[in-house]
Amino acid sequence: MTYSLFEDVAAEIDIPEDGTLSRVLAKDGPIRLVAFAFDAGQELTEHTASVPVVVQVVSGSLTVEVAGERHRLTPRSWMLLGPGEPHSVYADEPSKMLLTMIRSE
Repeated sequence: MTYSLFEDVAAEIDIPEDGTLSRVLAKDGPIRLVAFAFDAGQELTEHTASVPVVVQVVSGSLTVEVAGERHRLTPRSWMLLGPGEPHSVYADEPSKMLLTMIRSE
């Protein structure tokens, strides 16, 4: 059996000063894991993904706007977005996020 292990996802990416950073951590078959790091006040303006995605906050706090509603996500939060769902992400404080993209094979 093949597996990937990240003992500390937060350690895989540093928060840039006054910026946003992304890094692909794993890409295997239908799964792609991308770590994002945001300084406070940084954002991803409204966009969509062509595949279902799972948003998990690793550290900090993010506000995700989807379907006209704002949701504050923290390390205890988990959000699934369907393909084509418009959404935006705003960093309330320096934050790290794990995005899981799920492609159909």
